[in-house]
Amino acid sequence: MGSLVYHVYADWDSEAGAWVATSDDVPGLATEAPTVEALSEKLRTIVPELLESNQLLSSGGGQPDAIAFELTSHRQERVRLAS
Repeated sequence: MGSLVYHVYADWDSEAGAWVATSDDVPGLATEAPTVEALSEKLRTIVPELLESNQLLSSGGGQPDAIAFELTSHRQERVRLAS
């Protein structure tokens, strides 16, 4: 039996100065943090909580003892060229 990996996407919001995470796999996920590391730390708590509250963790054999999520980040910047 293969393990399910939940996909989480983070985009840099320059106006907010934060990484914003969302996911199609984790209903209700919307959180932010100033660094990718801080975001990942938050996700370790939030993802299992949301999966449990949406009743997505229980399968025929009960709740798993661990889950996996993949965090993909994207940041685009614009820099001026030297004249």
